[in-house]
Amino acid sequence: MSFRNIFNKQTFKYMLTTHFWGPVSNFGIPVAAVLDLKKDPEYISGPMTGSLILYSLVFMRYSLAISPKNYLLFGCHFVNEAAQLAQGFRWTRHYYLDKAVEAKEA
Repeated sequence: MSFRNIFNKQTFKYMLTTHFWGPVSNFGIPVAAVLDLKKDPEYISGPMTGSLILYSLVFMRYSLAISPKNYLLFGCHFVNEAAQLAQGFRWTRHYYLDKAVEAKEA
């Protein structure tokens, strides 16, 4: 694979479509979720996390159902799904599991 093959007319044409820029602009959500994994779970919104889990599941399916398949969109929502599931676990542990342990100890 040469430099000329990477930067050809077809590549530039693809980079001007929504199949490219949609997922690229959408990557802000999973990046923010991954960065928020270090923050205090007190700031996690359970309903929003649940909504984002469902949203990413739907759009992972959509990205493979359309023609042509949009693997960049799939990757974006796959990363978001993993990050949101981690956030959801942290939220559940903070509000339900840790309090159950504290109640047993008291």
